[in-house]
Amino acid sequence: MNKTTTSSSREALEGVFHAPNRIAIMSALSLAGSKGLSFGELKAACGLTDGNLNNHLATLLEAGAVHITKKFVGAKPRTTVFPTNAGLDRFADYLLALEQVLQAARAALPARARRSAPWPARMAPA
Repeated sequence: MNKTTTSSSREALEGVFHAPNRIAIMSALSLAGSKGLSFGELKAACGLTDGNLNNHLATLLEAGAVHITKKFVGAKPRTTVFPTNAGLDRFADYLLALEQVLQAARAALPARARRSAPWPARMAPA
């Protein structure tokens, strides 16, 4: 991978996704697909507190990466979070850019610092 590719990959790392908790949120929502996840399910899947999840969801909502619905199921309120199509596309681009940056970083390590596991075969330097 050349410096131009690495540089453009770094530029593609969207700040909206570049936080461990937001990566976890978008990953969980990607797995859930069109059915989305309730606030409680998402909270449990990501191991976040109510306040922390609320803050990260506000950022993702403002960026158009998620859509949130609130309705009553019986007498209980239910908040459901869905990934938007644009959000999923941007997250996929982010993951690809991150993978490229990580490949370049790993390739730049001295041989003694490289580990063969747990890197997937596709991430091994050429």
